[in-house]
Amino acid sequence: MLPATALLPALALAACAGHPAEAPKPKVTEIHRGGTTALGQKLRFPQKEGVLAASIYEIPPGARLPVHRHPQQRFAYVLAGRLRVSTPEGRSWEYGPGEVVVEMLDHWHSGETIGAETVRLLVVDQTEGDTGNVELHP
Repeated sequence: MLPATALLPALALAACAGHPAEAPKPKVTEIHRGGTTALGQKLRFPQKEGVLAASIYEIPPGARLPVHRHPQQRFAYVLAGRLRVSTPEGRSWEYGPGEVVVEMLDHWHSGETIGAETVRLLVVDQTEGDTGNVELHP
């Protein structure tokens, strides 16, 4: 005959077999909801022949993006680092990890890394047809 202590693990396993563990549930955390750009412009989306392009941008410390504008909608999610976006008129916004950049439409601006950490962005363009979405300042 087995001692009672030898039966405890077997009884515990038998109890678990009758009651399967609850499966983990997905978690969704909304990170942004809005209908305007940083300048307050209403968002615009492709009306036909839309193309979605996703890219990872890496902007090292000390780097500055050239002055440019976006003719169509662009969003960016900051994965790492701190980013400053500035307009020629002197307005600026700073973004850090976990924040969403809703790019301004058809307005000149530039971006630069703040601090010693490389900025990593997940950039999503939504364009009409397969066109580019960055126009460099002449």
